[in-house]
Amino acid sequence: MTKARSARWWSIAALGAVLVSVVSVMPGVALAPGGFPTLARFWLAAFSPELSFSYVSRILEATFTTLAFSVLGTALAVVIGFVGGVLMSEGWWRSRTAWITARLACALPRGVHETVWAVALLVVLGRDPLVGVLAIGIPFGAITAKVYAEIIDETPTGPSDALRLAGAGKVAAFAYGTLPRVWKDFVSYAFYRLDCSLRAAVILGMLGVGGLGFELSTAFQGLAFERMWTVMYALLIVGLACEWWSRELRDPSRRFMLGSSIAIAVLLLLSAFHLRVNIVKLDLVRIAERAARVAEKALPPTLPSTLPQLLVDCALTVTMSIAAIAVASLLGGVMAFVATPPPVTPEGERGTLHVAREALGALARAILLLVRVTSPPVWALLLLFVLFPGPLPGALALGIYNAGVLGRLYAESLETVDRRPSLALRHAGASRLVEAVYGVVPLVKGRFSAYSLYRWEVTIRESVVVGVVGAGGLGRVLEAERTAFDYSSMLTVVLALLVLSILVDLVSASARKAWR
Repeated sequence: MTKARSARWWSIAALGAVLVSVVSVMPGVALAPGGFPTLARFWLAAFSPELSFSYVSRILEATFTTLAFSVLGTALAVVIGFVGGVLMSEGWWRSRTAWITARLACALPRGVHETVWAVALLVVLGRDPLVGVLAIGIPFGAITAKVYAEIIDETPTGPSDALRLAGAGKVAAFAYGTLPRVWKDFVSYAFYRLDCSLRAAVILGMLGVGGLGFELSTAFQGLAFERMWTVMYALLIVGLACEWWSRELRDPSRRFMLGSSIAIAVLLLLSAFHLRVNIVKLDLVRIAERAARVAEKALPPTLPSTLPQLLVDCALTVTMSIAAIAVASLLGGVMAFVATPPPVTPEGERGTLHVAREALGALARAILLLVRVTSPPVWALLLLFVLFPGPLPGALALGIYNAGVLGRLYAESLETVDRRPSLALRHAGASRLVEAVYGVVPLVKGRFSAYSLYRWEVTIRESVVVGVVGAGGLGRVLEAERTAFDYSSMLTVVLALLVLSILVDLVSASARKAWR
């Protein structure tokens, strides 16, 4: 089969999967009209957040708690990712068997969602602040290791090969021949991972870890929408600060790099002090006993119901994730084009229309940030005001949330794309729509599809966090088994999610290869 025919068949299969998935998550009667006034009250509360001194002081402390978990979790993830990325890179191993073993060893921790890690660690460690740090650091470290390994593998090996031929060892060849060439990419991805850690810390807070997630959950339970918006604006401010810092580090001056290094060191120390993280005081004997008791209860894994029902739940999880990514790609793509103003013409004209487009783009970027800092469970609970429980609110919640993530990734692609073809079309008299369709889309469609497939892999794992709304699939089963403390059935569901993640990873890799 030729490459063109393979790409065409993959495109047809993807379109068919989207259509089947969208139809399968649509219930017969979805709307609950009685909830529209409550939902309207939520959006109107955005203009009147709770700003009393006592509540703002509480939110400031909760913000620093969430930030502390994010910073320490990201630091652990970067350390794990750096070491794991080197060990997972193809050039590090002469034996392909050893390379495959290293990649498989990293597949397990990243295939399990951070909320599942938090539940397991809570049982073993108790209410220790290390639960939140490890729940973020372990799975994100495995994900970072995979990304860092791919960055290393895509970097030309000429300088490191020359050092090896000159007698340098593996470590020295990597440190002097490869690391200087991948360092900026490593730093850029570390800040993207910090952005993800902030969102993960909010979800963990809703499970009882503390911080803004706990405040958000408490406010929602009391339908205190004004307080909810105070929390969401706090998340928006922190997210904007992280985004600005990440943007400045793409091409930093030496002074800014030094200042950033000092700021990171101070943040790490303050975060550890604020959370009272103390590894020395851990009772390792007691932790080992708890882990042994949990393992005894979890092994061997048992079916939560029947095998056919488990397969049905797996299929529903996959269809929900496909429908969610279809929604996310559509909304994220539209918002990305709005968020990226057209380039100024070579003549440098900046008329009123261009200034208006820049203002609209800034507003779109703020909306994308607000959408992605609001966790999927919150979107799911909001949708339950107007939709009946089922797979539809779960799929839409994941779709809206991932639209914020994909919108940012798409916008970054549009900002760096070669604009000469679109400018040539503009000077030839083409409309803005024609300019975008023929001058921009062909250059970014490959990267857009790669980002969408990557988020599809993530969405499979994120489906567990919307189980609380009865969305169906493995997330609902896992939530039911967690509340029943049935560890053996929980283990079966986690293994099923892991298998799905690996299968989705293989499918998306094949699709990317065909479309490339």
